[in-house]
Amino acid sequence: MNGTQAPPMTTFYGLYDRAYSFGLKPPYNLPARYLERRTRLDLAGPLDFVNTCDIIGGNSGSPVINRQGELVGLIFDGNIESLVGDYVYNEVNNRAVAVHSGAIIEALRELYDASSLADELEGR
Repeated sequence: MNGTQAPPMTTFYGLYDRAYSFGLKPPYNLPARYLERRTRLDLAGPLDFVNTCDIIGGNSGSPVINRQGELVGLIFDGNIESLVGDYVYNEVNNRAVAVHSGAIIEALRELYDASSLADELEGR
């Protein structure tokens, strides 16, 4: 991924599509709140994205910052190739997965009734 192309991304729509495609059975089941409040969400909104951040185990929750210094997400996973990150980094294969900052705000407002916290995070 270079600086000019958007990273691969999933949406809230993809979350629900996957969950319903598997009959809401584990591990694709969703909390009741996600089912009850689905219509409140912008399903086309970004949820997760893949990136080439150099991560290792223990980086979950680390911020992903863009070139403008803006928080764009939080790391929560990596592919199997990122497991050797303590010793070597290979941009061709290593991938990190992050939740999009917009998804965090959307969930706080529409799923968790935490608009005050979302406002604070957005500097309002």
